[in-house]
Amino acid sequence: MLSIYKNTESGFETLEMIANGAWVNVVDPSPEEIEKLVNWGMDMDYVNYSLDQDEMPRMERDEDYTFILLRIPIHQPDSDIPYNTVPLGIMILGNKIITVCRYDSDIFKSLTNGKYKQMKTGKRYRLTLYIFLETAARYLNLLREINRATELVEDRLQKSTQNRELLELLKYQKSLTYFATALRSNEVMMERVQRTQLFNYYEEDQDLLEDVLTENQQAIQMTTITTEILSSMMDAFASIISNNLNVVMKALAALTIILNVPTIVASFYGMNVNLPGEGHPLAFLTVIGLSLGLTAMATYIFYKRNWF
Repeated sequence: MLSIYKNTESGFETLEMIANGAWVNVVDPSPEEIEKLVNWGMDMDYVNYSLDQDEMPRMERDEDYTFILLRIPIHQPDSDIPYNTVPLGIMILGNKIITVCRYDSDIFKSLTNGKYKQMKTGKRYRLTLYIFLETAARYLNLLREINRATELVEDRLQKSTQNRELLELLKYQKSLTYFATALRSNEVMMERVQRTQLFNYYEEDQDLLEDVLTENQQAIQMTTITTEILSSMMDAFASIISNNLNVVMKALAALTIILNVPTIVASFYGMNVNLPGEGHPLAFLTVIGLSLGLTAMATYIFYKRNWF
């Protein structure tokens, strides 16, 4: 999908054709759309870099263009890893900016919905900084979602005797690992951008870059804290699951013993030999009473020992 946006006097508009000061946003491009990007001056290698799942953040600069690759977070609820990161390529080429990504993201929706009033498509470097800022904000939002999800799993784990909840926490731990790697790589790339003074044309851009670095650092710290908490939680709840299982087995063992007491008594009086009181008219009730009495005694003993 290829979309062209531009700020006009009437606001943020979608265009049909490329224009000066436009922002071209491409999501999972078709071969025809890739051909358009090449015709507009974007090298095919950079398109491939932006679509390669394993590419890491970096910046490449030449006289005619500036290419920046960063990793953005995505939410895939139906995937084995619900939260992951993917590369986003940003090409500042002439008087236009092109973004290429394999997956759609809420980052693009926030930028096109007018979240940042000062954002102008004609100011290419400032638009790039807003993409950085929205990426860091998106990481923070998804980290909060992970925290809420792990709290729900934690409530279920307290009574669980199975591994299902632990496996679910393992998925979130994998997501946090991907987040931590991507955020640190993004930070290295942004610091390089800062050293090259690429965004030093306007004082507002310099301040915005500082905000971006601060937000990204906050996301890194939040990821680190969440990862440590999740690791400790998994270790603790592995022990809790084992303890819950022991409690169940202990209760089942006590119940088995209690149910066997009447069986033992009945087995003695079921023998085909002479037994005391077998001719008494209340012999059957005596046996029943003895069974119930021994059962009640065993139940009381196990109850006092907290086996139930």
